[in-house]
Amino acid sequence: MKFAQFLLKNGSVAGIPKHVERFSKFSPSPLSMKQFIDFGSANACEKTSFVFLRQELPVRLANIMKEIDFLPDKLLGTPSLKLLISWYSQSLLELVEFLEEDPYDKDVLSNFTKTLVNVRNRHNNVVPTMAQGVVEYKEAFGVDPVTNQNVQYFLDRFYMSRISTRMLMNQHTLIFDGSVNPAHPKHIGSIDPTCDVSEVVKDAYETAKMLCEQYYLTSPEMEITQLKHIHILSECLFCCMINAVVCFPAKNPGQPLHIVYVPSHLYHMLFELFKNAMRATVETHEMSPTLPPIKVRVALGTEDLTIKMSDRGGGVPLRKIERLFSYMYSTAPNPVHVDNARNAPLAGFGYGLPISRLYAKYFQGDLQLYSMEGYGTSAVIYLKALSSESVERLPVFNKSALRHYQTTSEADDWCMPSKDPKKLGK
Repeated sequence: MKFAQFLLKNGSVAGIPKHVERFSKFSPSPLSMKQFIDFGSANACEKTSFVFLRQELPVRLANIMKEIDFLPDKLLGTPSLKLLISWYSQSLLELVEFLEEDPYDKDVLSNFTKTLVNVRNRHNNVVPTMAQGVVEYKEAFGVDPVTNQNVQYFLDRFYMSRISTRMLMNQHTLIFDGSVNPAHPKHIGSIDPTCDVSEVVKDAYETAKMLCEQYYLTSPEMEITQLKHIHILSECLFCCMINAVVCFPAKNPGQPLHIVYVPSHLYHMLFELFKNAMRATVETHEMSPTLPPIKVRVALGTEDLTIKMSDRGGGVPLRKIERLFSYMYSTAPNPVHVDNARNAPLAGFGYGLPISRLYAKYFQGDLQLYSMEGYGTSAVIYLKALSSESVERLPVFNKSALRHYQTTSEADDWCMPSKDPKKLGK
Protein backbone atom coordinates (compact mmCIF):
# COMPACT_ATOMS: atom_id res chain seq x y z
CA MET A 1 0.00 0.00 0.00
CA LYS A 2 1.31 3.42 -0.96
CA PHE A 3 -0.26 4.97 2.11
CA ALA A 4 1.26 2.37 4.44
CA GLN A 5 4.69 2.76 2.84
CA PHE A 6 4.51 6.52 3.34
CA LEU A 7 3.53 6.12 7.00
CA LEU A 8 6.15 3.49 7.77
CA LYS A 9 8.86 5.94 6.77
CA ASN A 10 7.79 8.08 9.70
CA GLY A 11 8.69 6.35 12.94
CA SER A 12 6.27 8.35 15.09
CA VAL A 13 3.26 6.92 13.27
CA ALA A 14 4.58 3.41 12.60
CA GLY A 15 1.50 1.77 14.14
CA ILE A 16 -0.98 3.61 11.93
CA PRO A 17 -1.36 1.07 9.05
CA LYS A 18 -2.35 -1.59 11.61
CA HIS A 19 -4.99 0.69 13.15
CA VAL A 20 -6.29 1.73 9.73
CA GLU A 21 -6.69 -1.92 8.70
CA ARG A 22 -8.41 -2.80 11.96
CA PHE A 23 -10.96 0.01 12.10
CA SER A 24 -11.70 0.20 8.38
CA LYS A 25 -13.24 -3.28 8.64
CA PHE A 26 -16.13 -1.68 10.56
CA SER A 27 -18.84 0.43 8.94
CA PRO A 28 -19.62 3.84 10.46
CA SER A 29 -22.83 4.08 12.51
CA PRO A 30 -24.98 6.95 11.15
CA LEU A 31 -27.05 8.92 13.67
CA SER A 32 -30.29 10.78 13.06
CA MET A 33 -30.95 14.35 14.12
CA LYS A 34 -33.56 12.93 16.50
CA GLN A 35 -30.94 10.71 18.13
CA PHE A 36 -28.60 13.67 18.56
CA ILE A 37 -31.42 15.68 20.14
CA ASP A 38 -32.78 12.89 22.36
CA PHE A 39 -29.34 12.08 23.69
CA GLY A 40 -28.28 15.68 24.26
CA SER A 41 -31.50 16.86 25.93
CA ALA A 42 -32.71 14.04 28.17
CA ASN A 43 -30.13 11.26 28.35
CA ALA A 44 -26.86 13.14 28.11
CA CYS A 45 -24.33 10.80 29.69
CA GLU A 46 -20.68 11.59 29.20
CA LYS A 47 -19.63 7.96 29.75
CA THR A 48 -22.02 6.74 27.02
CA SER A 49 -20.79 9.36 24.58
CA PHE A 50 -17.16 8.55 25.40
CA VAL A 51 -17.62 4.80 24.84
CA PHE A 52 -19.36 5.43 21.51
CA LEU A 53 -16.93 8.05 20.19
CA ARG A 54 -13.70 6.26 21.13
CA GLN A 55 -14.76 3.53 18.71
CA GLU A 56 -16.80 5.51 16.16
CA LEU A 57 -14.30 8.30 15.45
CA PRO A 58 -11.42 5.89 14.62
CA VAL A 59 -13.84 3.92 12.39
CA ARG A 60 -14.81 7.03 10.43
CA LEU A 61 -11.19 8.21 10.15
CA ALA A 62 -9.89 4.79 9.10
CA ASN A 63 -12.59 4.31 6.44
CA ILE A 64 -11.63 7.52 4.66
CA MET A 65 -7.88 6.98 5.22
CA LYS A 66 -8.16 3.72 3.28
CA GLU A 67 -9.45 5.69 0.29
CA ILE A 68 -6.57 8.19 0.41
CA ASP A 69 -4.42 5.31 -0.86
CA PHE A 70 -6.25 5.35 -4.20
CA LEU A 71 -5.35 8.93 -5.06
CA PRO A 72 -2.71 9.40 -7.78
CA ASP A 73 0.86 8.91 -6.51
CA LYS A 74 1.83 12.39 -7.68
CA LEU A 75 -1.03 13.95 -5.73
CA LEU A 76 -0.05 11.99 -2.61
CA GLY A 77 3.49 13.29 -3.12
CA THR A 78 2.56 16.97 -2.82
CA PRO A 79 3.66 18.76 0.37
CA SER A 80 0.03 19.56 1.21
CA LEU A 81 -1.09 15.92 1.08
CA LYS A 82 1.89 14.79 3.18
CA LEU A 83 0.94 17.34 5.82
CA LEU A 84 -2.69 16.31 5.73
CA ILE A 85 -1.89 12.59 6.08
CA SER A 86 0.28 13.38 9.10
CA TRP A 87 -2.67 15.19 10.74
CA TYR A 88 -5.02 12.26 10.23
CA SER A 89 -2.42 9.77 11.43
CA GLN A 90 -1.69 11.75 14.59
CA SER A 91 -5.39 12.16 15.36
CA LEU A 92 -6.09 8.44 14.90
CA LEU A 93 -3.21 7.56 17.23
CA GLU A 94 -4.46 9.95 19.92
CA LEU A 95 -8.00 8.56 19.78
CA VAL A 96 -7.12 4.84 19.90
CA GLU A 97 -5.20 5.45 23.13
CA PHE A 98 -8.57 5.72 24.90
CA LEU A 99 -9.83 2.27 23.82
CA GLU A 100 -8.74 0.54 27.03
CA GLU A 101 -9.36 3.47 29.39
CA ASP A 102 -11.91 3.35 32.23
CA PRO A 103 -15.10 5.28 31.29
CA TYR A 104 -15.88 5.76 35.00
CA ASP A 105 -12.66 7.71 35.59
CA LYS A 106 -13.41 11.45 35.52
CA ASP A 107 -9.84 12.28 34.55
CA VAL A 108 -10.13 10.00 31.51
CA LEU A 109 -13.34 11.73 30.43
CA SER A 110 -11.75 15.15 30.89
CA ASN A 111 -8.64 14.16 28.91
CA PHE A 112 -10.83 12.73 26.14
CA THR A 113 -12.70 16.03 25.78
CA LYS A 114 -9.39 17.90 25.62
CA THR A 115 -8.14 15.46 22.97
CA LEU A 116 -11.26 16.04 20.87
CA VAL A 117 -10.64 19.79 21.02
CA ASN A 118 -7.01 19.26 19.95
CA VAL A 119 -8.03 16.97 17.07
CA ARG A 120 -10.69 19.41 15.91
CA ASN A 121 -8.24 22.32 15.98
CA ARG A 122 -5.59 20.29 14.17
CA HIS A 123 -8.08 19.66 11.36
CA ASN A 124 -9.27 23.27 11.06
CA ASN A 125 -7.38 23.80 7.79
CA VAL A 126 -8.08 20.44 6.17
CA VAL A 127 -10.22 21.91 3.37
CA PRO A 128 -7.76 24.60 2.15
CA THR A 129 -4.81 22.21 2.62
CA MET A 130 -6.41 19.53 0.46
CA ALA A 131 -7.46 22.20 -2.04
CA GLN A 132 -3.89 23.48 -2.19
CA GLY A 133 -2.67 19.94 -2.85
CA VAL A 134 -5.08 19.66 -5.81
CA VAL A 135 -3.83 23.04 -7.13
CA GLU A 136 -0.20 21.89 -6.83
CA TYR A 137 -1.05 18.69 -8.67
CA LYS A 138 -2.98 20.45 -11.46
CA GLU A 139 -0.23 23.02 -12.03
CA ALA A 140 2.43 20.31 -12.30
CA PHE A 141 0.60 17.53 -14.17
CA GLY A 142 -2.67 18.90 -15.60
CA VAL A 143 -6.03 17.13 -15.53
CA ASP A 144 -7.29 14.04 -17.35
CA PRO A 145 -10.87 12.66 -17.29
CA VAL A 146 -10.08 9.55 -15.20
CA THR A 147 -8.14 11.48 -12.56
CA ASN A 148 -10.86 14.12 -12.45
CA GLN A 149 -13.51 11.43 -11.90
CA ASN A 150 -11.54 9.71 -9.14
CA VAL A 151 -10.59 12.92 -7.34
CA GLN A 152 -14.18 14.21 -7.52
CA TYR A 153 -15.50 10.95 -6.06
CA PHE A 154 -12.85 10.93 -3.33
CA LEU A 155 -13.20 14.57 -2.29
CA ASP A 156 -16.98 14.37 -1.95
CA ARG A 157 -16.48 11.44 0.43
CA PHE A 158 -13.44 12.95 2.16
CA TYR A 159 -15.14 16.28 2.93
CA MET A 160 -18.36 14.52 3.95
CA SER A 161 -16.36 12.39 6.38
CA ARG A 162 -14.81 15.54 7.80
CA ILE A 163 -18.24 17.17 8.27
CA SER A 164 -19.42 14.09 10.16
CA THR A 165 -16.41 13.78 12.48
CA ARG A 166 -16.57 17.47 13.36
CA MET A 167 -20.27 17.08 14.09
CA LEU A 168 -19.56 14.27 16.57
CA MET A 169 -16.70 16.14 18.23
CA ASN A 170 -18.68 19.38 18.45
CA GLN A 171 -21.66 17.66 20.05
CA HIS A 172 -19.52 16.01 22.72
CA THR A 173 -17.39 19.03 23.58
CA LEU A 174 -20.30 21.50 23.57
CA ILE A 175 -22.59 19.32 25.70
CA PHE A 176 -20.00 18.15 28.24
CA ASP A 177 -17.70 21.15 28.66
CA GLY A 178 -19.95 22.39 31.47
CA SER A 179 -21.05 25.67 29.93
CA VAL A 180 -24.07 26.95 28.00
CA ASN A 181 -23.76 29.42 25.17
CA PRO A 182 -25.64 32.48 26.51
CA ALA A 183 -26.51 33.55 22.96
CA HIS A 184 -28.17 30.19 22.25
CA PRO A 185 -29.32 28.68 25.56
CA LYS A 186 -31.74 26.24 23.88
CA HIS A 187 -29.17 24.75 21.52
CA ILE A 188 -28.23 21.12 22.10
CA GLY A 189 -24.59 21.15 21.15
CA SER A 190 -24.56 22.71 17.67
CA ILE A 191 -28.20 21.75 16.95
CA ASP A 192 -31.12 24.16 17.29
CA PRO A 193 -34.32 22.17 18.06
CA THR A 194 -36.39 25.11 16.81
CA CYS A 195 -34.20 26.54 14.05
CA ASP A 196 -35.95 29.60 12.56
CA VAL A 197 -35.05 29.17 8.89
CA SER A 198 -35.94 32.72 7.85
CA GLU A 199 -33.68 34.18 10.54
CA VAL A 200 -30.73 32.16 9.24
CA VAL A 201 -31.57 33.34 5.71
CA LYS A 202 -31.51 36.98 6.90
CA ASP A 203 -28.22 36.52 8.78
CA ALA A 204 -26.53 34.99 5.73
CA TYR A 205 -27.92 37.73 3.49
CA GLU A 206 -26.67 40.55 5.74
CA THR A 207 -23.13 39.15 5.89
CA ALA A 208 -22.98 38.59 2.13
CA LYS A 209 -24.44 42.06 1.57
CA MET A 210 -21.69 43.63 3.69
CA LEU A 211 -18.99 41.87 1.66
CA CYS A 212 -20.67 42.76 -1.61
CA GLU A 213 -20.85 46.46 -0.69
CA GLN A 214 -17.19 46.48 0.39
CA TYR A 215 -16.16 45.22 -3.02
CA TYR A 216 -18.79 46.62 -5.43
CA LEU A 217 -20.12 49.59 -3.38
CA THR A 218 -23.67 48.32 -4.00
CA SER A 219 -25.76 45.20 -3.41
CA PRO A 220 -29.16 43.80 -4.42
CA GLU A 221 -32.06 43.73 -1.98
CA MET A 222 -33.74 40.52 -0.83
CA GLU A 223 -37.40 39.55 -0.91
CA ILE A 224 -38.39 36.59 1.29
CA THR A 225 -41.66 34.62 1.28
CA GLN A 226 -42.67 31.81 3.63
CA LEU A 227 -45.05 29.02 2.63
CA LYS A 228 -46.44 26.29 4.83
CA HIS A 229 -48.80 23.42 4.17
CA ILE A 230 -51.71 23.51 6.61
CA HIS A 231 -53.69 20.35 7.31
CA ILE A 232 -57.37 20.85 8.21
CA LEU A 233 -60.35 18.55 8.48
CA SER A 234 -63.22 19.29 6.12
CA GLU A 235 -66.45 17.52 5.24
CA CYS A 236 -66.39 15.55 2.04
CA LEU A 237 -68.61 17.18 -0.58
CA PHE A 238 -70.04 13.84 -1.59
CA CYS A 239 -70.69 12.39 1.85
CA CYS A 240 -71.27 14.38 4.99
CA MET A 241 -70.35 11.36 7.08
CA ILE A 242 -66.74 11.26 5.85
CA ASN A 243 -64.02 13.65 6.94
CA ALA A 244 -61.22 14.39 4.46
CA VAL A 245 -57.83 15.96 5.06
CA VAL A 246 -57.21 19.00 2.87
CA CYS A 247 -53.68 20.30 2.38
CA PHE A 248 -52.97 23.63 0.73
CA PRO A 249 -50.13 26.17 0.71
CA ALA A 250 -50.75 29.31 2.72
CA LYS A 251 -48.59 32.33 3.39
CA ASN A 252 -47.74 32.72 7.05
CA PRO A 253 -45.85 36.00 7.41
CA GLY A 254 -46.32 36.03 11.18
CA GLN A 255 -45.48 32.37 11.81
CA PRO A 256 -41.78 31.45 11.47
CA LEU A 257 -40.95 28.05 10.00
CA HIS A 258 -38.98 25.88 12.42
CA ILE A 259 -37.06 22.65 11.90
CA VAL A 260 -34.49 20.71 13.91
CA TYR A 261 -31.18 21.58 12.25
CA VAL A 262 -27.62 22.79 12.63
CA PRO A 263 -27.83 26.58 12.01
CA SER A 264 -24.13 26.84 11.12
CA HIS A 265 -24.56 24.26 8.32
CA LEU A 266 -27.58 26.08 6.89
CA TYR A 267 -25.82 29.44 7.20
CA HIS A 268 -22.80 28.07 5.30
CA MET A 269 -24.99 26.97 2.37
CA LEU A 270 -27.03 30.18 2.24
CA PHE A 271 -24.01 32.48 2.57
CA GLU A 272 -22.33 30.76 -0.38
CA LEU A 273 -25.47 31.02 -2.53
CA PHE A 274 -26.00 34.69 -1.63
CA LYS A 275 -22.38 35.52 -2.54
CA ASN A 276 -22.80 33.90 -5.94
CA ALA A 277 -26.19 35.53 -6.57
CA MET A 278 -24.98 38.99 -5.55
CA ARG A 279 -21.81 38.81 -7.60
CA ALA A 280 -23.73 37.71 -10.71
CA THR A 281 -26.46 40.31 -10.22
CA VAL A 282 -24.10 43.24 -9.72
CA GLU A 283 -21.81 42.32 -12.61
CA THR A 284 -24.72 41.64 -14.99
CA HIS A 285 -26.51 44.90 -14.16
CA GLU A 286 -23.50 47.16 -13.60
CA MET A 287 -24.85 49.73 -16.09
CA SER A 288 -28.40 49.70 -14.69
CA PRO A 289 -29.64 52.37 -12.24
CA THR A 290 -31.23 49.69 -10.01
CA LEU A 291 -30.47 46.07 -9.23
CA PRO A 292 -33.16 43.36 -9.42
CA PRO A 293 -33.76 41.77 -5.98
CA ILE A 294 -32.80 38.26 -4.94
CA LYS A 295 -36.02 36.38 -4.22
CA VAL A 296 -36.09 33.71 -1.51
CA ARG A 297 -38.98 31.32 -0.89
CA VAL A 298 -39.07 29.02 2.14
CA ALA A 299 -41.64 26.21 2.01
CA LEU A 300 -42.37 23.60 4.69
CA GLY A 301 -44.18 20.44 3.61
CA THR A 302 -44.81 17.09 5.26
CA GLU A 303 -41.43 15.64 4.16
CA ASP A 304 -39.22 18.50 2.99
CA LEU A 305 -38.28 21.99 3.97
CA THR A 306 -37.26 23.70 0.73
CA ILE A 307 -35.43 26.98 0.25
CA LYS A 308 -35.39 28.45 -3.26
CA MET A 309 -33.14 31.43 -4.05
CA SER A 310 -33.64 33.11 -7.44
CA ASP A 311 -31.51 35.84 -8.99
CA ARG A 312 -31.43 37.69 -12.30
CA GLY A 313 -27.67 37.49 -12.68
CA GLY A 314 -27.57 36.34 -16.28
CA GLY A 315 -27.46 32.62 -15.57
CA VAL A 316 -24.92 30.07 -16.79
CA PRO A 317 -25.09 27.67 -19.78
CA LEU A 318 -26.22 24.10 -19.09
CA ARG A 319 -22.82 22.56 -19.90
CA LYS A 320 -21.21 24.55 -17.08
CA ILE A 321 -23.67 23.64 -14.33
CA GLU A 322 -21.98 20.39 -13.33
CA ARG A 323 -18.55 22.03 -13.48
CA LEU A 324 -19.67 24.46 -10.79
CA PHE A 325 -19.64 21.44 -8.44
CA SER A 326 -16.26 20.15 -9.64
CA TYR A 327 -13.15 20.42 -7.47
CA MET A 328 -10.73 19.93 -10.36
CA TYR A 329 -12.31 22.37 -12.81
CA SER A 330 -12.59 25.32 -10.44
CA THR A 331 -11.56 28.54 -12.17
CA ALA A 332 -11.42 30.63 -9.00
CA PRO A 333 -8.04 32.25 -8.20
CA ASN A 334 -5.82 30.51 -5.69
CA PRO A 335 -6.41 32.39 -2.40
CA VAL A 336 -3.04 31.31 -0.99
CA HIS A 337 -1.38 33.79 -3.32
CA VAL A 338 -3.77 36.65 -2.51
CA ASP A 339 -2.04 38.99 -0.08
CA ASN A 340 -5.11 40.95 0.89
CA ALA A 341 -8.25 38.85 1.31
CA ARG A 342 -10.43 41.95 0.98
CA ASN A 343 -9.40 42.25 -2.66
CA ALA A 344 -11.54 39.25 -3.55
CA PRO A 345 -14.17 38.73 -0.86
CA LEU A 346 -16.54 36.82 -3.13
CA ALA A 347 -14.05 34.26 -4.41
CA GLY A 348 -11.90 31.47 -2.99
CA PHE A 349 -10.81 27.99 -4.04
CA GLY A 350 -14.13 27.54 -5.83
CA TYR A 351 -15.12 24.88 -3.30
CA GLY A 352 -18.07 26.82 -1.89
CA LEU A 353 -20.76 25.15 -4.00
CA PRO A 354 -19.57 21.52 -3.84
CA ILE A 355 -19.06 21.69 -0.08
CA SER A 356 -22.40 23.46 0.42
CA ARG A 357 -24.04 20.58 -1.44
CA LEU A 358 -22.31 18.14 0.93
CA TYR A 359 -23.71 20.02 3.95
CA ALA A 360 -27.19 19.65 2.43
CA LYS A 361 -26.68 15.94 1.66
CA TYR A 362 -25.18 15.20 5.09
CA PHE A 363 -28.64 14.90 6.65
CA GLN A 364 -30.29 13.40 3.52
CA GLY A 365 -31.07 16.70 1.78
CA ASP A 366 -29.67 18.15 -1.43
CA LEU A 367 -28.64 21.36 -3.21
CA GLN A 368 -29.43 21.85 -6.89
CA LEU A 369 -28.98 24.63 -9.44
CA TYR A 370 -31.41 25.50 -12.24
CA SER A 371 -30.26 28.19 -14.62
CA MET A 372 -31.68 30.13 -17.57
CA GLU A 373 -28.75 31.49 -19.52
CA GLY A 374 -29.38 35.14 -20.35
CA TYR A 375 -31.73 35.61 -17.39
CA GLY A 376 -30.76 34.17 -14.01
CA THR A 377 -30.30 31.19 -11.72
CA SER A 378 -32.37 29.47 -9.07
CA ALA A 379 -30.65 27.49 -6.32
CA VAL A 380 -32.75 25.07 -4.30
CA ILE A 381 -31.83 23.63 -0.90
CA TYR A 382 -33.78 20.56 0.22
CA LEU A 383 -33.77 19.60 3.92
CA LYS A 384 -35.71 16.89 5.74
CA ALA A 385 -38.68 18.30 7.65
CA LEU A 386 -38.63 15.49 10.25
CA SER A 387 -35.69 14.99 12.60
CA SER A 388 -36.20 11.20 12.50
CA GLU A 389 -35.55 11.21 8.74
CA SER A 390 -32.50 13.51 8.97
CA VAL A 391 -29.95 10.71 9.15
CA GLU A 392 -26.22 11.12 8.56
CA ARG A 393 -25.01 10.19 5.08
CA LEU A 394 -21.57 8.63 5.59
CA PRO A 395 -18.96 7.16 3.24
CA VAL A 396 -17.92 3.56 3.91
CA PHE A 397 -14.91 1.85 2.36
CA ASN A 398 -15.93 -1.44 0.68
CA LYS A 399 -15.77 -3.24 -2.67
CA SER A 400 -18.26 -0.82 -4.23
CA ALA A 401 -16.06 2.13 -3.29
CA LEU A 402 -13.02 0.28 -4.62
CA ARG A 403 -14.65 -0.18 -8.04
CA HIS A 404 -15.07 3.60 -8.39
CA TYR A 405 -11.29 4.05 -8.20
CA GLN A 406 -10.62 1.26 -10.69
CA THR A 407 -12.57 2.77 -13.59
CA THR A 408 -10.61 3.35 -16.77
CA SER A 409 -11.11 5.76 -19.61
CA GLU A 410 -13.35 4.12 -22.21
CA ALA A 411 -14.71 5.35 -25.52
CA ASP A 412 -17.94 7.29 -25.14
CA ASP A 413 -20.99 5.31 -26.23
CA TRP A 414 -22.73 8.47 -27.49
CA CYS A 415 -21.49 10.17 -30.63
CA MET A 416 -19.79 13.53 -30.15
CA PRO A 417 -21.50 16.56 -31.74
CA SER A 418 -19.81 17.82 -34.89
CA LYS A 419 -20.48 20.73 -37.25
CA ASP A 420 -20.48 18.63 -40.42
CA PRO A 421 -22.63 15.51 -40.88
CA LYS A 422 -20.67 12.38 -41.66
CA LYS A 423 -21.14 10.95 -45.17
CA LEU A 424 -22.38 7.53 -44.18
CA GLY A 425 -22.60 6.42 -47.83
CA LYS A 426 -18.80 6.15 -47.96
